[in-house]
Parts: sequence; C-alpha cells; structure tokens
Amino acid sequence: MEKISVIIITKDEESQIEECIKSISWTDEIIIVDSESADRTIEIAKKYTDKIFTRKWEGYAPQKSYALSLAKNEWVLSLDADERIPDDLKNEIMQTDFNVCDGYVIPRENYFLHKHITSCGWGKDSHLRLFKRDKTSVTDRLVHEGFVVKGKVNTLKNPMTHFTYNSIEKAITKINQYSSLQAMEMLKTKGKVTGFTIITHGIAAFYRSFIALKGFKDGVHGFCIAFIDSLTNFLTYMKIWELQNKG
Repeated sequence: MEKISVIIITKDEESQIEECIKSISWTDEIIIVDSESADRTIEIAKKYTDKIFTRKWEGYAPQKSYALSLAKNEWVLSLDADERIPDDLKNEIMQTDFNVCDGYVIPRENYFLHKHITSCGWGKDSHLRLFKRDKTSVTDRLVHEGFVVKGKVNTLKNPMTHFTYNSIEKAITKINQYSSLQAMEMLKTKGKVTGFTIITHGIAAFYRSFIALKGFKDGVHGFCIAFIDSLTNFLTYMKIWELQNKG
C-alpha cells in the first residue's frame, strides 16, 4: 500500500474533529490547517498529530491549497471535519492498486440531524478526495470548491460518512455564510435580480428538493432539507440584489 497523507481544514470543530481523526488513524500523515479556532479544536487534534498549522482564513480554496502543499506523501486524502472513513472504505483503500490511476472519487453517505438521507439529491453524492499530490489542484471558487486531477480517475465502491448538520442552529449559521459566498461568486454572471427572481428561485429550490428529488420520502428531515435549500436560494438572490443595488 502507498503511504497516504490526510489533509483537514478546521475552524471551531471541537465537536467533530476527534472522530474524524480516529477514522483515519491508520494513515501515514495527518495534517490539520486550522483557521484560528476559538474552541478546543487544536487541543483535541494535538492528541493525534503534531502537524497542526494555524493560518488566517482566506477562503476554502486557499486553505485547501495550502494544506495540499504541506503533504509529504505522493498520495493525499482530503477530508472535512464532519466526514469519516468507515472500515469498509479503509479496507478498500488499503487493497487498492494505486498504479492504475491518478485519483479516486469516493461516494458519500449524508446524514442530517443523525438520519441517513437518501432523497433530496443526497443519495448519489460523490467527490474526488484521494489523489496524487503533484497532479492535483484546487478549483478557484469561493464556495463548493473541489479538486481537479490531471490524469485518469476511478471511483471507489465503499462510501465515506458525512454528518452535515447536527443542529438547526448550525445549519442556519452555515447557509448564511454559504449564501454570502455564492452571491459574491454569482454576481458577475447574473442579470438584474428582481423581487420576482428572488421568489421564483426560492420556490423552485423547495419544489426540486421536496417533490422532484422526493424529499418527502425522508419525512420531516426531508422537509427541513428542502426548506434549507429554499432558504439558501432566497438568501443568495436577495444578497445578489443587495450587491447590485449598492453598485
């Protein structure tokens, strides 16, 4: 098996970071790039790795690019603090022939308020997370950044686990942050936003998640996710409208 470096960016992740690190304790290097956490994130991480770097927050893509530059091994696994590598996926990675390609897409099982969600478009989620360091770059985006590999990419069979929101309060905080970033990113590509634009995008997002993507199958959890999708769209287009009117 090839040696693997794991990179994780953090900011106030004391409730998540320990279980995340435990799930990748079998790897060869664990790198934490922390954005000046005010909680016990660093204290907890120090129990498992001494490769902890504090860096002022400059955005998701810059933080991940910096973390990638610190990796010593050829192969790198990127995780968020709210993600885990279950044993089945660990065993698959350990048995994988790394000579056949340059990167691997990993499926992801998503949980919302501790329930496994299969509707709302969450059931077919996958991301490029395991790759050769020197053939990989981070997409230059404010939000929903990702990795790009120059070379052949395959997909692993077993999923990682993703614990999205463990409280409604945290969900609201995150969608406020994400909608601001999305508004700034979309500002240059969107035409004039009006009240009608705001209303239609918000309603359409709820319909897509709850009806078209069958969020109703996950009951109240599906309704909450659809509402969050809708609220994110309402906020994004309201913030674009605000930015446009500020000139």
